[in-house]
Amino acid sequence: MSNGLVSLCDDFYLDLCVNTQLDLPTGRDTVLSFFERMQKKYPTMGNLIRRSENEYCLQEDQSSGCYRWVAMETDRLGSGMVNPLQFVDAYEQHKLVIELAPYMLSLSHLDIGSLDLTFAMDFECPDNHDDVISEAVFSTSAFSTLMELPNVKPIGISPVAVLSLSEDNYTQARISIESKTSVYDPRKAKEATDQAISLSLTVRQYPHADAKFDPLASFDNQCRVAEELMSEKIVPNFVRPLLNVIAQRRLG
Repeated sequence: MSNGLVSLCDDFYLDLCVNTQLDLPTGRDTVLSFFERMQKKYPTMGNLIRRSENEYCLQEDQSSGCYRWVAMETDRLGSGMVNPLQFVDAYEQHKLVIELAPYMLSLSHLDIGSLDLTFAMDFECPDNHDDVISEAVFSTSAFSTLMELPNVKPIGISPVAVLSLSEDNYTQARISIESKTSVYDPRKAKEATDQAISLSLTVRQYPHADAKFDPLASFDNQCRVAEELMSEKIVPNFVRPLLNVIAQRRLG
């Protein structure tokens, strides 16, 4: 399935995160063997970076704007692709990470604390992000009445909502819109260095205690849920309004 979300934003990210209960192995041979196996599948992933003690990232060259990465942290295993042309391009990479982890990193199903799938979008916006988010998301809500007060302007709007998607609360969704120009203290006001408004949807699955967790089956279901939410809820009700307000301000 082609990724139509790429055309709606400046950068699109499709990420996997396996949160672990115990620390991941840090032995030199284990870490290198895992990354070498990923490189065997994706030969252009040749840039190994040591971020800090026991935190490593293998990635492709970023200059093309479309690249892959895989990261090992103390208690988290991450995989991502920036601006994939098709969802399946990222999905196949994430599935390989899930498949390799038990054999190469000794990751047991008992060790998985949660499995996260994230769709994220960046929107370049030279205007005040708080103003844009306020107008796009809150203009018809109760919050808009606060804007009627004298001398009022938004200076810290980065809405976040966490929703349960199942009766047992084990499947959850987190939706967030992040402003990069918020100023809480006028004495510390400065221009934002990152001019992108970030919107993200994360579908998280917690393992049930009374059944063996199947991360691949869970991942497939999370992909389906995330795609449906993006198509039916996030794009029409969050992405489109943001794009409209940004476009209007560029014209005005």
